[in-house]
Amino acid sequence: MLSYAVRRLLGAIPTLLVILTITFFLVRLAPGGPFDGERSLPAEIERNLAAVYHLDEPLPMQYLRYLGQVVQGDFGPSFKYKDFSVTQLIWSGFPVSLQLGGTAMLLAVSVGTALGAFAALRQNSGLDHAVMGAAMVGIAVPNFVIAPLLTLVLGVHLGLLPTGGWGPGGRCCFRSWRWPCRRSPTSPA
Repeated sequence: MLSYAVRRLLGAIPTLLVILTITFFLVRLAPGGPFDGERSLPAEIERNLAAVYHLDEPLPMQYLRYLGQVVQGDFGPSFKYKDFSVTQLIWSGFPVSLQLGGTAMLLAVSVGTALGAFAALRQNSGLDHAVMGAAMVGIAVPNFVIAPLLTLVLGVHLGLLPTGGWGPGGRCCFRSWRWPCRRSPTSPA
């Protein structure tokens, strides 16, 4: 089992490399650039920015530099949130994502196991068909369809659950995380 897991993890490396390569070159092929805005910059400032971000180097050099930075965990500066790196932004949201993902996994495993056991004890009954139907809908309908519908019905129309947020001041509170955890188990593992 361990050797299978190691083989699968090693097999993910070429896949990640292909995804990184395609993403890098698609971004470079797109028209415009990261500093194109509503107003044009003087040529000297554009040259300085290109030099700072190594955009004046040949494309193969930019690609190798990019791969080296990704391997080190450096995803560069954020163009949207000034004075922050992408790595800082990822790590700032990681505790919330970890708590939300762990809670969703715990809820999915416990509810799924209990419903599966009840359905298995009563094969071909109404309960069995209902559980199987709900499982098939949860697997077949993508999250980007289910989540907004559940948010609209349970959060907006019925007012039972919050539609967003993570508690006051970024702190976790039960009311803010119980709703997203109920949406997450619909995604297939």
